[in-house]
Amino acid sequence: MDLFSTLILAGVLIGLIFIMFLKKSNLYSKMPPGPTPLPLIGNMLQVNSRTPHESFMKLSETYGPVMTVYLGPHPVVVLVGLQAIQEALLQQADAFSGRACLPMFKKITNGFGVAFTNGENWKQLRRFSITTLRDYGVGRRSIEEWIQEEAQNLVKEFKKYQGSPLDPKVILSCAVCNVICSVLYGKRFEYKSAIFTHLVSVVSTVVALISTPMTQLYNIFPNLCKFLPGSHKELFKQIDEMNITIKSMILECSKNLSNDSPQNFVDSFLLKMKEEKENPNSSFTYDDLLGTINNLFMAGTETTSTTLRYGLMLLIKYPHIQENIQKEIEAVIGHERSPCMEDRKKMPFTDAVIHEIQRFSDLLPLNVIHTTTKDTIFRGYFIPAGTMVAPLLHSLLFDKTLWESPNSFNPGHFLDEHGHFKMNPAFLPFSTGKRVCIGEHLARTEIFLFMTSLLQNFSFRSIVDPELVNITPDESSFVKVPRSYKLLVCPHQ
Repeated sequence: MDLFSTLILAGVLIGLIFIMFLKKSNLYSKMPPGPTPLPLIGNMLQVNSRTPHESFMKLSETYGPVMTVYLGPHPVVVLVGLQAIQEALLQQADAFSGRACLPMFKKITNGFGVAFTNGENWKQLRRFSITTLRDYGVGRRSIEEWIQEEAQNLVKEFKKYQGSPLDPKVILSCAVCNVICSVLYGKRFEYKSAIFTHLVSVVSTVVALISTPMTQLYNIFPNLCKFLPGSHKELFKQIDEMNITIKSMILECSKNLSNDSPQNFVDSFLLKMKEEKENPNSSFTYDDLLGTINNLFMAGTETTSTTLRYGLMLLIKYPHIQENIQKEIEAVIGHERSPCMEDRKKMPFTDAVIHEIQRFSDLLPLNVIHTTTKDTIFRGYFIPAGTMVAPLLHSLLFDKTLWESPNSFNPGHFLDEHGHFKMNPAFLPFSTGKRVCIGEHLARTEIFLFMTSLLQNFSFRSIVDPELVNITPDESSFVKVPRSYKLLVCPHQ
């Protein structure tokens, strides 16, 4: 090709790129206001990769509660505050009910499963998951009995460490993971079981790696990051390990499957796959089963165990709060029986502390990213279909106008002047709308029964001066992970 032809071709390509840029600019010109993005990197220089939620809160002071921030070349509509989030997720629920399957999550689930699918496929999987989880006890007395049984196993495990410093991370993860296993597979595992401890370790590692800056960068520039070293490479290895373990558990269920009497969630899904095997558009495929089990393990194990870990950390930092919970336990439950969910109604202080643990820990500050399902007008702004939306849960849980002292751990946020429990409408740690967490009831039950069972039997003390206990998170870009710590387990009489 001669020089003249090369110049003509280059001119045509530049012209096409310019036209595409103009079309894209026109498409997004009526979107909510936001900082001016730079080519390719967008507003990344204005967003702290470790605490993006704090950067968004700062930007909202200038651009308002509905703004557009570019993460690389991708526009993200950020919703800040209770009113904006409720308007979007409740009043315009259909338009904002899409789920962004970011490259990182696509790598984890291959785009399958209940959490990261969209359209009819998502609706069928969600409907099936909610119904089937309910069939196996979630939201009913039977799941409470499973959790009570697991709570006693957890107590036995803690007794082994009485008088010794303990990092509670693994034990708490095992207890919570066993509840999920009871629902999904119909059985629990011994805490020392090799396959079980491996699964718990891998899930915990995956969640921690998701929140690293390099993994977040992979979400923005996946093709570039393929060639770069970093935590995302280790994440992919751990994902493969997790899927191998889950596949082996599914295989075991399939070998023992009875058409007449499914025993667990996996059995029910496998039977549904058989029913729809002739349907080429079925939402019930092996990949969707693997993805859904993956979703439930990730969402149902690590978030709840991390909340419990945060809770114990806060109680060793503020021992007077721990003592007040134990006084309430003694008055309502005593030492002769296990705690039950009925007790919660008579334990307003304990209930307030647990809610404050969830608020203060702020596990998912960015929420799980949504997308718009269609071209949408919101507060007079045009948001194209497929645009990513971040309903900032952090902005609800730390709103200075809705909480007396949002940056402090204060159970009084959930108590009225008479010491009765009171709910705050901004308390939405499980999100709201059509994508609200399907495991909310299960998580609430686990946190109350595990926490009260432990405090009924033990007092927990810090191995350092409580004032030195650092309650700031280790990583917080996606999931806030508490720093590693050890506590002293003492018998409570």
